[in-house]
Amino acid sequence: MRRFIEKMKKIRLLFWGLLIVSVSCAHPPKRELRGMWIATVANIDWPRSQTTDPAALQHEMNGLLDAASDANLNCVVFQIRPTADAFYQSAHEPWSHWLTGEQGRAPSFDPLQYVIDECDRRGMLVHVWINPYRVWLDSADRFLAGRDHLLQRHPERIVQYGKTAYLHPALRENRDYICRVVADIVRHYDIDAVHMDDYFYPYRVAGEEFPDEREFRRDPRGFKSKDDWRRDNVDRIIRQIRDTIKAVKPWVEFGISPFGVWRNKDRDPKGSATRAGQTNYDDLYADILKWEREGWIDYAAPQLYWHIGFPAADYRVLAEWWNRNAYKTPLYIGHASYRITPSSGTKAWKTPEEIIRQIRLNRTLAGIGGSIMYSAKSLLNPELRKALKESVYRSKSLPPENPRIRPVPAEAPGSPVVWVEEGFVRMNWQPEEGSRRYAVYRFRKGEKADFSDPEHLVAVTGSHDIRLPMPEDGKNGIGYRYAVTALSATHLESEPVWAVAAED
Repeated sequence: MRRFIEKMKKIRLLFWGLLIVSVSCAHPPKRELRGMWIATVANIDWPRSQTTDPAALQHEMNGLLDAASDANLNCVVFQIRPTADAFYQSAHEPWSHWLTGEQGRAPSFDPLQYVIDECDRRGMLVHVWINPYRVWLDSADRFLAGRDHLLQRHPERIVQYGKTAYLHPALRENRDYICRVVADIVRHYDIDAVHMDDYFYPYRVAGEEFPDEREFRRDPRGFKSKDDWRRDNVDRIIRQIRDTIKAVKPWVEFGISPFGVWRNKDRDPKGSATRAGQTNYDDLYADILKWEREGWIDYAAPQLYWHIGFPAADYRVLAEWWNRNAYKTPLYIGHASYRITPSSGTKAWKTPEEIIRQIRLNRTLAGIGGSIMYSAKSLLNPELRKALKESVYRSKSLPPENPRIRPVPAEAPGSPVVWVEEGFVRMNWQPEEGSRRYAVYRFRKGEKADFSDPEHLVAVTGSHDIRLPMPEDGKNGIGYRYAVTALSATHLESEPVWAVAAED
């Protein structure tokens, strides 16, 4: 029997190997989310150092966005509210000290609007990343909080756990406040999604209980278990944030990036075959499967920050588990690109090949529609960008349509014109109602026009005027045809319109 089991294991591994190789040989999909997280808390990604110099801030951001564009990514997830503060013009909260070095001190430009404009030029989506409960990261420097920060304005609504201060999840006034912040963002900025990561109730601190016994006793709402009561607190804010977003702009998506393990199988037969020390359900009180099942979220991006074959939390085991338990919620997997370094003590993370293998595996699972890299500065690694561009991201892609969002159609662009100017191919067209971005295709004259093949997708842009490099065969643009389509706010694509040659 043991020999038979070992033989079956080998056959299964061989099957997976052949399947992944066969997928890698195919063209990358035309529709796929390819994102990166830009973390601002503690200056992880941007800005690397706090400054009021707009040129330095913009130059550094452009470097991150250029790296993403160069790797054929199509989405950035920008952290704009790390600690009840703002990287945008907020009606409710002060400018972040992670930005200018002094809380409340305004930069001379709006970082969120700048990112939206620059991503628009590059044809990339912007998902704004907020942390709902975290108010202050480290109590040792809470003296930096200004008079208009929540720490000073409403200390009665805040609890400290470990070194970090949080808005109390049980208080309705905190839920209402967070939703006012969300509504302000959605109303005033042309974003594609609101995104929250895994910080709900905080990760457990050894030997310390989260300080909510008084609130539980005062209003248990019929719950006998404090754990169930805590999960209900988080359920309420998730449902309320979704309702807030949809009341303002129904097409804006609401996404959650949970910790990679919902529950371990030894705690729940529905859980994954993992041995995670903490989990969403039991420790963070985030019942992500319920939110998927009830339709409260528009996508999930579980953080699978382990390598294929890792014993306690195998990437393959978890990718398959999330794929089986999505309840038709679109899945975009979070990858640990930050782990890639030649000095890694783990062989799998010494080169980018682990990320490539994971993306290829994703594409064998029907429910997974893309990936997000943590974090942005890892894309500054030219070896990672080269590996992506030469294999899994060798052509551009359009973002997926989301079945949980009511579709908005896009009208075809009008009167596209193409010409050659100063060594570049130039195109422009007339924008039409409902157009958010445009996709440009190139075909050889006489070649069948297959718009489903991303090899022909040469540019995505929010502009209606574009400059393209010459084809690599050096034919000076002669011998090619160009077409353009429009993409709506929900990523529906219009019929293509062929460009005509401009008269000399």
